[in-house]
Amino acid sequence: MLTKNYLDFSRALEAGITAAHAAASILQAYAHNRSDLVIDHKSRNDLVSQADREAEAAILEQLTKLTPEFGIVAEETGGKPTGTATWYIDPLDGTTNFLHGIPHYAVSLGLIAHAGTQLQADTEPLSRDTPVVSVVYDPCREELFTAIYQEGARLNGERIYCSTSQSLSDSILGTGVPFRDFSFADQYMPTFDAALHTTRGIRRLGAAALDLAWVACGRFDAYWEMGLAPWDVAAGTLLVREAGGQAEDMYGIDPWPVKGYVAAANKQVFPELMAMLKPHLTAPTIKKE
Repeated sequence: MLTKNYLDFSRALEAGITAAHAAASILQAYAHNRSDLVIDHKSRNDLVSQADREAEAAILEQLTKLTPEFGIVAEETGGKPTGTATWYIDPLDGTTNFLHGIPHYAVSLGLIAHAGTQLQADTEPLSRDTPVVSVVYDPCREELFTAIYQEGARLNGERIYCSTSQSLSDSILGTGVPFRDFSFADQYMPTFDAALHTTRGIRRLGAAALDLAWVACGRFDAYWEMGLAPWDVAAGTLLVREAGGQAEDMYGIDPWPVKGYVAAANKQVFPELMAMLKPHLTAPTIKKE
């Protein structure tokens, strides 16, 4: 009698960790020899190097070997969501930081289970796409952020939680400003101005996956950004949710910020964050892939 196969979260997490470490070893080797990098321009301020490409190849090799049943969508090589779940991978989140020698970048891998997938024998099939496994690895600080759906978020194996800030006025916010796609600048700039006047401070560090990871561990109280790609936010979304916070599509349309318009915070601050953003939001700008 055949037994139905459910998602093996632990095996997926181990595969993601193995892949992230393989990619990071390549990045760190190049980090000490940045002058040797061949850099291409995909578009204005959108850079890619062989470090990105080789790191992505290392991730693909590991994931196709260890979790062949899952689809893969990758920043450099593309792909489409398939099967019961799909990996969204960014081999180098914070490429510009990396190329300028700024030690703030990460490898990011998020597994999204698709609507209709039954995660466990005693649960109903998912009604919508749901992040279920996350790996964000910061090789400069040797910080490994991980999460499994309904099992919590961890930093180097220790449980982490969002901050206990009670209001925006007591909060440090992370963000990212438009730098290559300016189609949403008219929405973004008023939100930045509002945050400037209503929060404790704003930080722009240049790596969305780490921004979300830092919300999950309480370094940032909240974070918002527009015009990202799905691989930028897939892993970080689950980290925040499993750390007790909220990470959502800021338009309230998609089940996770797949179109790259993300708002995240602890649960006390999140409603106030959304109240700050909503007056300035217009119809969603669909990002061209």
